[in-house]
Amino acid sequence: MMLKLPEKAKRVFPNRVARARNKDGEVVCGGGADSGFEFGEELETIQPNGFESQKGSDGDDDGEIESETEARVRHEKEGSVSSGSVRISDVLAADEKRSDLEFELSQREINFEKLQRIASTGLPDGGSLRATTWKLLLGYLSPNHDLWEKELAENRSKYAKLKEETLISPSVLTIKKNEEIDPSEIKPVDLNANIAGPLRRRKVSHDDHPLNLGTSSVWHQYFQYTEIAEQIDRDLQRTHPDMKFFSGETSLSRKNRESMRNILLLFAKLNPAIRYVQGMNEVLAPLIYVFSTDTDEQNAANAEADSFACFVRILSDSVDHFCQQLDNSPAGIHATLSRLSDILRVNDEELWRHLEYTTKVNPQFYAFRWITLLLTQEFDFRSILRIWDSLLSNPFGIQDMLLRICCAMLLCVKSRLLSGDFIANLKLLQHYPDVNLEHLLQVACDLTTDTSNE
Repeated sequence: MMLKLPEKAKRVFPNRVARARNKDGEVVCGGGADSGFEFGEELETIQPNGFESQKGSDGDDDGEIESETEARVRHEKEGSVSSGSVRISDVLAADEKRSDLEFELSQREINFEKLQRIASTGLPDGGSLRATTWKLLLGYLSPNHDLWEKELAENRSKYAKLKEETLISPSVLTIKKNEEIDPSEIKPVDLNANIAGPLRRRKVSHDDHPLNLGTSSVWHQYFQYTEIAEQIDRDLQRTHPDMKFFSGETSLSRKNRESMRNILLLFAKLNPAIRYVQGMNEVLAPLIYVFSTDTDEQNAANAEADSFACFVRILSDSVDHFCQQLDNSPAGIHATLSRLSDILRVNDEELWRHLEYTTKVNPQFYAFRWITLLLTQEFDFRSILRIWDSLLSNPFGIQDMLLRICCAMLLCVKSRLLSGDFIANLKLLQHYPDVNLEHLLQVACDLTTDTSNE
């Protein structure tokens, strides 16, 4: 079973690069050296700049993202009278956006373009709104509200079956096969017979024997992924270590890591040409967090199945970036990095020349991680979720918006880059500083991505 882009997801990831325009012709946001990953290659664990755990008054880090209501209470306690009017307007705008989103999601037929516009401005934290919207934007749920219950039940059932067939150990599989034998085929034991002598052993086929090294052996295939499973376990221990949702030895964190392990190992087995590449855990983390914290209990209980399906859809748009054999292909990571360089050149030739010729800071030195990991190691977790709202809602696909944001990240630190040398600029871009995120996203939306005339 190779990774294929589902039909529903194709409308989210069209093969186009252009500036997005609505029906009235108005421009909207969203158009417009060998460094491939190898299995087992360790990446430097970098604490994203500006990441701070949410702490209570007692200093205990609960690792969770505060809801909008909690944030409002905190701002009201910390804020001054002079800034109160601004906060009130922000709260009113947030409430209006939430109402618009709730109304849209309650419709029998979802207006997909309207949903994209709302999501591009940022989705509310907490509740079910972000989880439901992401599933729609990724094509996991259809725009027809009446079909959701059936679609979710079918997809979750398929995942459970796939997980049982693929992740089960050969010994357990053999036991299950024996349990499925028709009792009528089992001959009764003759109690009067002479039973002296060696006990009869259960027959084990050649393919079921653990010492069989043949490629068709179920044990050979099982041991083949042991090293991958160990790599996944090591990476999961390093996934957002300051968040109790992922880290620590609580029952919650262990459960969440086990779900992530199942998803990543299942993906590796179903896609032998790609398997698991270090960093996929970071791409999975936002999905498992958003779906597990859904306030709908049934949805939260099935977060693993939903996360797997959406994880596959996200990687469908960038799977070639994880395949080293395709690094130099038109769809490979080197072509994408070249595309980023071209976008920077048409939007700011001065900065492009400084990086390309003066300091020789090539995109592969910093943007390789930005692109392959979808910016999940460059910002704090709450900012990552906000960025993903824009990535998933872009009318022309994740990669288009991703390159826009990467280019905007360069433009937002232009003055520092122009005054820096190779070492200073490399350090700056590998440890990206705090910036105004909404301003950065607006810069990304305003960029031109048409490089055909250059």
